[in-house]
Amino acid sequence: MDRGLALANVGWAVGDPSRAAMLTALMSGQALTAGELAAEAGVAASTASSHLAILAERGFVEAVRQGRHRYFRLAGADVAAMLEQISTFAGQDAVRSPRGAAPAALRRARTCYDHLAGELGVRVFDAMVADRRLVSSPGGVGLSVEGRAFLAELGVAVGSDGGPATACRPCLDFTERRPHLGGRAAAALLTAMTDRRWFAPGPVRRSLILTPAGRAAFDRHFRLPV
Repeated sequence: MDRGLALANVGWAVGDPSRAAMLTALMSGQALTAGELAAEAGVAASTASSHLAILAERGFVEAVRQGRHRYFRLAGADVAAMLEQISTFAGQDAVRSPRGAAPAALRRARTCYDHLAGELGVRVFDAMVADRRLVSSPGGVGLSVEGRAFLAELGVAVGSDGGPATACRPCLDFTERRPHLGGRAAAALLTAMTDRRWFAPGPVRRSLILTPAGRAAFDRHFRLPV
């Protein structure tokens, strides 16, 4: 297929407001039912099924079955990264909520598929660079020896060989317009943070609230008073 036509097909698939709303909901990293996605998009169940078929056919989402229930999730981290980049290009108006609470909640801290984003995500990235836990690499950024040791202290399993377990990449944050940390190491770091209850679910999907334990931990581990 001609590359221009392929790009146009991608734009058509994600450009429909209902499909865009579904993809945005799935950026939480959660698997959702067709009914839940229909509610997110404000469409009938039958319409949601048609939209999901289009997204699945083009490789944006995949269906998983658990018991009698069928769930949908993003097809992978590469899809999430593409959607974050599109959101960056689209601007801050891409963050919406019918209650008007989403912009502030999502700007502060949120999930970007499987890792931390928003103001706190960017500050963590900057702190790790300043402390030489993240260093430049041919792929963008990588963990230093100090970085691997730091994550190990937090219970994040990383390999000393810099292999896939330590994979990092800068992910341009669509509200801060600066990078936060993406990749497998970032996903493992957010899992460790949530396991330690540094974050609680926020008022809108994808948003996170820093707990008192999280505030103390950010000050102690990242030297970030918040």
